[in-house]
Amino acid sequence: MNTYDLIVVGGGPGGYVAAIRASQLGMKTALVEREHLGGICLNWGCIPTKALLRSAEVIDQIRHADRYGVSVSGLEFDLKKIVARSRGVAGTLNKGVGHLLKKNKVDVYSGHAQLKGGGQLEVSSDKGKEELASNSIVLATGARARSLPGIEPDGKLVWTYKEAMTPESLPKSLLVMGAGAIGIEFASFYNSLGVEVTVVEALDQILPIEDAEIAALADKAFRQKGIRILTGARVTELRKGADSVVAVVDSAGGREEIEVERLISAVGVVGNTENIGLENTRAEVERSFIQVDEWSQTAEPGLYAIGDVAGAPCLAHKASHEGIICVEKIAGIEGLTPLDKGAVPGCTYSSPQVASVGLTEAKALEQGYKVRVGRFPFKANGKAIALGEPEGLVKTVFDDKTGELLGAHMIGPEVTEMIQGYVVARQLETTEHELMHTIFAHPTLSESMHEATLDAYGKALHI
Repeated sequence: MNTYDLIVVGGGPGGYVAAIRASQLGMKTALVEREHLGGICLNWGCIPTKALLRSAEVIDQIRHADRYGVSVSGLEFDLKKIVARSRGVAGTLNKGVGHLLKKNKVDVYSGHAQLKGGGQLEVSSDKGKEELASNSIVLATGARARSLPGIEPDGKLVWTYKEAMTPESLPKSLLVMGAGAIGIEFASFYNSLGVEVTVVEALDQILPIEDAEIAALADKAFRQKGIRILTGARVTELRKGADSVVAVVDSAGGREEIEVERLISAVGVVGNTENIGLENTRAEVERSFIQVDEWSQTAEPGLYAIGDVAGAPCLAHKASHEGIICVEKIAGIEGLTPLDKGAVPGCTYSSPQVASVGLTEAKALEQGYKVRVGRFPFKANGKAIALGEPEGLVKTVFDDKTGELLGAHMIGPEVTEMIQGYVVARQLETTEHELMHTIFAHPTLSESMHEATLDAYGKALHI
């Protein structure tokens, strides 16, 4: 039996980062991964989808090249090359993770891990079984796409993110079930490639966790691009044909049958808690997610859970940060603070992009804050106009009493990069005073962040 100071189960962005940090702290560390280093994010999620969306962005730019005084004729694209580029990007980064683990002297076991209790686990692979032991085990097994009864993915007509990322041919029509970040990104990608796209969302707004004002602007922008959006609607039945499906959609407006060539199911995720031996521990699972305390500790001493399997927000950067905090706590580092989920930024890489951090205006009011709200449209920003992308908005929400930045919400060009400015501001407990007196370079899109702060206090200069 091989004994370690720390064992991590799962090599995604939470697991491999936790393993590297543990090794840096002098722990003898092992990582067990049954499929691909980098997890879903690197191999089938965050990274390769952004490669696809980059191709869609290039297509959109060429399609509208005349706006910039550029003439382009005969626009064509090769779907196989688009997909191959995406897979190549994922492959490159997968190898990079392996190199980082080797560099940091983390022992990697390829196989399926199962907890045996008492700090022991068994790794099964084609080579047989190996026994490992540690007083500290971190579960980072991630999550998978949730499926609804009667609408289970079949890999042909009903797709999950995997099939949606590697299509052999382009469907003429597509229904996306679920309007969270994943669903909207796929809707945006396929729309840019000329597919007739319909989005069905059970809640009353798309991007349900975003500020209502930003979500409404996104809804308007996507409709203008030709995407059909049905909110407050559910797919209640699916009838499969030879090469198409008929979705029965119920909404307040009645029942409708929509025939499409393919359907993407993007209705959330469930934690990967099965067949990992949790029954041999005191760890508790609720609604498919392992229950943990503020330091990622389960009800079983010495057993921890981080990332998607430990619950929302199911984001790679949350998993990585959670993993670092967890490992440093195990190592006994002093002065740590638990993860503040309100400080985790959210990004949707559609066209237009959407990004946010902290409380929405509605949530702030619900929690009893008296707020000051600032808004600055990109159409008043010189850089956005020069880029030819003047649509969008930066919105800030401040506590009227203390000047604390409660939340920031954006839609428009490159906002997934810009949001980090507000994330840092929140981390430093910045008030409106510091933001107002920060110098933003001109001309930049980030000037809109300054103006949105000024506007909250009646001091905006360019609107």
